[in-house]
Amino acid sequence: MKRTYSTYKLLPIGVVLSFTLDGCIEEFDAEFEDFESAIVVEATITNEMEQQQVFLSRTYKFEEEGPTAETNAQVRIIEGGNTYTLQETEPGTYVSEQTFSAQPNVAYQLLIETQNGRRYSSNEMTLTDTAQIDNLSAERITNDFGEDGVAILVDSFDATGNSKNFRYEFSETYKVIAPEWNAFDLKSTGIECGVDVIPKTEQDQVCFASNVSNDIILASTANFDENRISKFMVQFVSGENYIISHRYSVEVTQYILSNEAFSYFEALDQFSSTESLFSESQPGFLIGNVFSDDNPDEKVLGFFDVSTVSKKRIFFNYDDFYPGEDLPSYVNPCLEIAPKLISQGGARCILSALVDANQVSYSNVNDDPPFEEGPFLVLPRECGDCTVLGSNEQPDFWIE
Repeated sequence: MKRTYSTYKLLPIGVVLSFTLDGCIEEFDAEFEDFESAIVVEATITNEMEQQQVFLSRTYKFEEEGPTAETNAQVRIIEGGNTYTLQETEPGTYVSEQTFSAQPNVAYQLLIETQNGRRYSSNEMTLTDTAQIDNLSAERITNDFGEDGVAILVDSFDATGNSKNFRYEFSETYKVIAPEWNAFDLKSTGIECGVDVIPKTEQDQVCFASNVSNDIILASTANFDENRISKFMVQFVSGENYIISHRYSVEVTQYILSNEAFSYFEALDQFSSTESLFSESQPGFLIGNVFSDDNPDEKVLGFFDVSTVSKKRIFFNYDDFYPGEDLPSYVNPCLEIAPKLISQGGARCILSALVDANQVSYSNVNDDPPFEEGPFLVLPRECGDCTVLGSNEQPDFWIE
């Protein structure tokens, strides 16, 4: 039996479109003058004993592809008489040298000095109250867009009434099985466009791929009679999505937010939505709790949060919700082709070039091929090699 829920998806800002009166859609090229690059701070430390992380980047122009990492900064978190130093492990990602967990009733502050000598600091923040995820479940539903799929639902309850603001993230991992796997592969001989069939030397039939959430997922019980989150949907996976074809797992993380942090993330959600771009009332610059120590007028985007977390993970198989039904279409239709060894006139080695570029998987010998085909049938690489889509190493947490 399927249940029906509403789903609200944050639409990413991509191509901006303008709508004409006759219903046609025209591309709108947006250019913004007086652009000012600002530092962007993403920092949440938690009550988990772990190496805490801070992410630094720069704002970017609308027409640019993405943000630029803020590199070579000095990043510290201070707490009373203790100082935790963070080292840059990859561009823009700073990880504490030692593991630590945020403690109750202790003030924490983030300090940053960039490579050009600019200094920034956050307001002092304390750890929020605790609330656990009581239950994480999956149900087959039909959403408001008429899509059939599986909803990931959270239940949480705080009997103390102190935890009212919630933010959720999820990490999904799924099994990928190459549908046209073969124990053999092709290797270019390097001689006169030659290609040999060889046995595979590593397992590439079953892999595991992962995605993480990139939406702002918020919930609040501020207007409820009790602090109870019931069947709150944090993720919806269409029944036509190949990622649930075999076995699927999702871990949901629940953050308890202060009123200040919740207001910031709520404003950020509205600020980054497509609708706000066309609103007559623009929200202006979003102010967080990180500021410049050198110039009070400098714009800084970001929030330093200290939050308690709770995590739960579930697994399910496709048959659990779609018993006896055909699997969703694979990410590629996996059509066979038989490239010739040599292009017409002998100018190019077609098959060996595809093999060297790792673009095809071996399928079979092409028996009695016509003149315009080559001696081997091949498929797009991901059809016979799952490592194109994920890792062939099973995660430590995986349960069959």
